[in-house]
Amino acid sequence: MFSSPLFKGLLASQFLFKLAHAAVDTSSLSPLLSPGAVIDNNAPRWSEYEAPHPGAVVHPATEADVQKTVKWAIDHNITFLTQNGGNGWVTTFDIECDDIIINLDLLRSVAFNDDKTQATVAGGALISDVIQAASSNSVLVATGSCNCVGFLGAVLGGGLGVLQGEYGLGVDELLSLNVVDANGNAITVTPSNKDLWFALRGAAPNFGIVTSATVQAHPVPPAGLTAWTGALIFTPPQLEAVIAAAGNLSLTAQMALTLTFANAPATNSQSIVAAVWYYGTADAGRAAFKSLLDIGPVTNTTTVAPYTSWNNGSNNACVKGGRRPTWGAGLQTMDPAVWRQVFDVWRELALKPGAERSSILVNAYSTEKVRSVSDASSAVPWRRTINFHAQITAFYTDPAFDSRAISYGQRVRELWRKSDKSCRVYINNALGDESKESIYGIHLRKLTALKRKYDPHRRFAQWFPL
Repeated sequence: MFSSPLFKGLLASQFLFKLAHAAVDTSSLSPLLSPGAVIDNNAPRWSEYEAPHPGAVVHPATEADVQKTVKWAIDHNITFLTQNGGNGWVTTFDIECDDIIINLDLLRSVAFNDDKTQATVAGGALISDVIQAASSNSVLVATGSCNCVGFLGAVLGGGLGVLQGEYGLGVDELLSLNVVDANGNAITVTPSNKDLWFALRGAAPNFGIVTSATVQAHPVPPAGLTAWTGALIFTPPQLEAVIAAAGNLSLTAQMALTLTFANAPATNSQSIVAAVWYYGTADAGRAAFKSLLDIGPVTNTTTVAPYTSWNNGSNNACVKGGRRPTWGAGLQTMDPAVWRQVFDVWRELALKPGAERSSILVNAYSTEKVRSVSDASSAVPWRRTINFHAQITAFYTDPAFDSRAISYGQRVRELWRKSDKSCRVYINNALGDESKESIYGIHLRKLTALKRKYDPHRRFAQWFPL
């Protein structure tokens, strides 16, 4: 039996399968790296939908390790993807068993200069790392609003966050960037390098690996490390009133708002959660968000909270794994009638067995400081047009549900697009099926030309490739 053609064919098939899925041979890379570097297959992703599946994962222990890994990959014609936090859900990744991921998770240092006005952040630092270090040094640093996201991944896409009313976008707070370029060279990019300074701030993954960055830090007294924040929870019948109030808010520099549509899997009951944030006293915060409070939330958890807990409301979303395709849209206005349709489609999705944890998220931040900066200053588009950043996440584990998830996600996104007559979207909220114009806006032509100049071999071509 063991010599039969069928058995031999089965053995041959198994051999070819193992060969095709064999790890990348990194034996020639290991001796080049510092003792603390690690090579394994560990690069967990927030979403497993269309996730990369590398043959090996390199964890550099130093910035020099990153450069050596890139040079080695170029010399061996190996495609690579840099992982900062593993939270990106885009479908543009093209990483398979003969490729590698460069996971920066061992590079997480955050250091300050003597007068605490500048912070140097390593490429793998998470937002929580930066906030903890900043708080310990009595300074504020503009970050994103989710603790488990890579700090630089969020900032280099634009850098939305609650402090943008005070300091502007995260990209506007950058002072210098240490980068490994498309030739494997380690360079420092500052405003004097006009081309790359423009391109890296908004489209960095197309031009290099940022191994560390120096950003502005803002010393504050102890009271400056607190804000009034918390959740106002509303019921589905209150939806239109909540959307109308949110849409009519004039967000001052001290204000930020996040709306979440959440489903409780145990009871399949839905709620609208308004996470309010005010950089000031409780009385001033309540006055600023009076229109929402007047609706009558069924739960109110607002309190004056320390800097280190401002992002805690998003911690439940930090667990990696599962399939979480996410569709985003950038909106100028909020139409309550449209949002009732959005809610109904989302609720239908969240009631499907296995998809109960699907959600909708809307972020709204103060824009006055952001819009005081020229559109031409960086590759970040839509400074003057997006007021609300909306996204729907279908959360499930069974790949057989993919097609249904796609249908729901596209239905919601189309409702948003039709209501706003726009296809624009913040790059860090996009899925990957959008047009390049909707991602890069007026900067697309310039970025395409710079791509030809600085990365003609398209070695950086994984994240919304140009």
